[in-house]
Amino acid sequence: MARPTDLIAEARRQWERRWGGAPAAPMAAVTSIMRVEQVLMAELNELLKPFDLTFPRYEALMLLSFSQKGELPLGKVGERLQVHRTSVTNTIDRLEASGYVSRKPHPEDRRTTLAEITPAGRRVAKRSTVVLNDADFALEGLTRAEIQALTRLLREVRAAAGDFD
Repeated sequence: MARPTDLIAEARRQWERRWGGAPAAPMAAVTSIMRVEQVLMAELNELLKPFDLTFPRYEALMLLSFSQKGELPLGKVGERLQVHRTSVTNTIDRLEASGYVSRKPHPEDRRTTLAEITPAGRRVAKRSTVVLNDADFALEGLTRAEIQALTRLLREVRAAAGDFD
């Protein structure tokens, strides 16, 4: 059986031919990051499927489970997950439909709705985290040192982009 073509390597080769090696390297790096995001998201979603979760829903569920009271305003969920409020609404809708989260009015601000993790949500968060931890969050092909190096490199990219203080 023929091995699949590395499309990013081929794109780099074409880039180098047209624009030289200097711009080809960052193009290949960025394209690789974007492709890896797609690959990881697919693998993580497959691992979470038995729990009726996707990775974005898992992240929201974990955010709520880590919060002091198990609840956060929807706007704060969006801020912390760095997603648009429409995505938060959809994510919380799906978690609510699964019985993992409930909405409730804020006790002091009528304009604010809180998302609160339910006991079922806490149970599924715990069980699904065991699965993700066992699979090294879909990075099982890398050593611990490689994972740490990758995290450091990506943090540098985020810092250069002003992603955090």
